[in-house]
Amino acid sequence: MGRVKKDVPAAPKPDAVWEIPGANRLGGNAYVYYANPKFGLTRPVILSDGFHQGPTDLNGFWNELENGQYAFATELRRRGYDLVILGYDDCTASILHNAAVAHRCIERAIAERLGSAPLTVGGFSMGGLITRYTLARMENDGMDHQTAVYVSYDSPHHGAWMPIGLQALAHALRELAPPLSAQVNSPASRQLLWRHIAELGDTPREDPERTKFLEELKRVGDWPRRPRLLALANGAGKGNSGVPAGKEAVHGVAGGILDGFALFSQAAGDNKVVFRGGPGLDNLEQRTSGLPEADGAHGGTLESFELAFKALNAAIPGAVKCPYPSTSFVPTGSALAVGTDPWTDLSADITILDPDKFALDDWMCASQNERHTLMTEELGTWLLERLPR
Repeated sequence: MGRVKKDVPAAPKPDAVWEIPGANRLGGNAYVYYANPKFGLTRPVILSDGFHQGPTDLNGFWNELENGQYAFATELRRRGYDLVILGYDDCTASILHNAAVAHRCIERAIAERLGSAPLTVGGFSMGGLITRYTLARMENDGMDHQTAVYVSYDSPHHGAWMPIGLQALAHALRELAPPLSAQVNSPASRQLLWRHIAELGDTPREDPERTKFLEELKRVGDWPRRPRLLALANGAGKGNSGVPAGKEAVHGVAGGILDGFALFSQAAGDNKVVFRGGPGLDNLEQRTSGLPEADGAHGGTLESFELAFKALNAAIPGAVKCPYPSTSFVPTGSALAVGTDPWTDLSADITILDPDKFALDDWMCASQNERHTLMTEELGTWLLERLPR
């Protein structure tokens, strides 16, 4: 959420803009939209932005909520709730860093709220992890967050998936395009991704930064205990994303400068090629062993391979083709925090699992695999019906 989009209409003027300090120099800000400006802030719903490069574009965030497939912001306010959309100065910063901003946002909402209606707090993608940790830590520290409902919208509780071949390409192009590798190696990326490589040729692993984050999350209780825990997934409950394993997802055009280059969708097994540079990229290569066919998992999708396609064709027009632009980014089992390790069986039918497999009080998955964080009528109305009365 919150990625800059040049072709979206401007967000309406907020009723208030909060400048929120954070640790060091980086903080955040929030747009506040009252259900009724005459009454001010009475029933706050705080929704946090997630992971992407740079600062939050709150105009883009609003439009994701309002002008996608469902006018969620309008319907939320029509039902008497105030909308607070929270963004950060650096969305690649550590989850723990931005949690300090979320903490102060919650405190400000409590301070400015008129009456005693409880808060709803949550977020999209990484924003669900930021607010999960924030609420759990406040409880652990003996603070009253006055939150009745926690909302997680396609958040990777058990990790997100970025194709290893795509990570390898970013590192291979570090000298030509440093921001790509820097984003892959950012603190937030290291904490979010289920498997990560810091350099071309590394063995994919859980990054130490992710390990430390999970340990810190466990230290504060893992989940907040007071609010009702809700989670929504843009992925379907079963099936696959339609990306076959071991196929060329992006490849060079025959006879062109990048002839021989390819990014492959992840295949199970050992010694699988996921990045082949070809002569145009010094015949560099990345292989993997023991990873699941994650690109094809049912889950919220992201145009991961399309990013490489666009970047390469921008540098060398017409150099590559992209048969499979999207992959699974947040498998449904991760978004719904199923068990302890849904990566062992990404094809599992979520809809028939025992309720005890979930850490949540209630959950909803999409009828079909959709773009990561897409606000739909199906998911939006389900959420609205479960907010505190």
